[in-house]
Amino acid sequence: MLRFNLTRLGAACLLGSMAMANTALAATTINLSYNGAPDPEKNAVHVFATNLKELVEERTDHEIELRLFANSMLGSEEERMEQTMNTPMLNIASFAGVSPLADELFVSAIPFLFEDFAAARDFFDEGAYWQTFSDELSERAGVDMLAVVEEGGFLAFTNNERPIRQPSDFEGLRFRAMDPSQVALYESFGASGTPIPWTETYMALRTGIANGQMNPPMYIILASLYEVQDYLTLANIQYSDQFLVGNSDMIAGWDEELRDAFMEAVAEANQRAREANEAQVESRIAYLEEAGMEVIRPNSDELEAFRSVGQPAYLEWLEERGIDQRWIDMALEDAGAGELTQ
Repeated sequence: MLRFNLTRLGAACLLGSMAMANTALAATTINLSYNGAPDPEKNAVHVFATNLKELVEERTDHEIELRLFANSMLGSEEERMEQTMNTPMLNIASFAGVSPLADELFVSAIPFLFEDFAAARDFFDEGAYWQTFSDELSERAGVDMLAVVEEGGFLAFTNNERPIRQPSDFEGLRFRAMDPSQVALYESFGASGTPIPWTETYMALRTGIANGQMNPPMYIILASLYEVQDYLTLANIQYSDQFLVGNSDMIAGWDEELRDAFMEAVAEANQRAREANEAQVESRIAYLEEAGMEVIRPNSDELEAFRSVGQPAYLEWLEERGIDQRWIDMALEDAGAGELTQ
């Protein structure tokens, strides 16, 4: 009797080991690439990525496991997007990664469009423009738009010459620009804009190639720009975001249960990251103030002055770029902005 029980126990153990081995073999490991250091205190995108890894593996019972690659370890923005288009992987891309595939993305960056976080989140979570854009991106490039990831709040102006409280304060200043749309915005205020890679921004500001730039407080801290910038203007210029994208064929190949579990994990990871990001905005501003920056908080009239100059110039730039008006109309309606004068 004892021998029989031991035999059955041994068989059960063997079957259990085989099941575990099969489960391990069934697990799919997916690369997730993104920008910035793996530092939760300084990089909101890393906070999202680590939450996503934990939640995806938990919700899918480890049928999907994520391998994180911070600091652009898998290549440049363009290289990582190409990898995502052609292989089963995930990527958190910036405007530089997504806009070459669908430049209608620039419509989402119309300056001074959102009053606060809630307005921006509703625009991307519920709006017709964003859903239409996501469908277009999938059709053109074979990548699914899975989430809009906050990377540190709203963009602010910084410079090392004088406080900026109104558009005329820009006159004659030189600004580092991320892309041509920012050049157009600076020029509308009477400044000049020069595209400078992010990796060269600190030195450009230190040597005087540029007097200023715009980024959310998180990135100003991350790059130690407070060492070479004296003034911080919290003008809520644009919502600072990046984009979780995934290979369309990979996601379509999952069964419905697995896909639902994955998307639930994405939604929860994004909510956690949003809460963490918003909770740190004021402490980041306080950090920059303690580091010696003068903080300027424009009142409603001053913000309106920025908007009345910056928005028409940006809309004109979109038109010159050949963006179809229907995209702009959808976005403005979703944002509750009505018609803007160009």
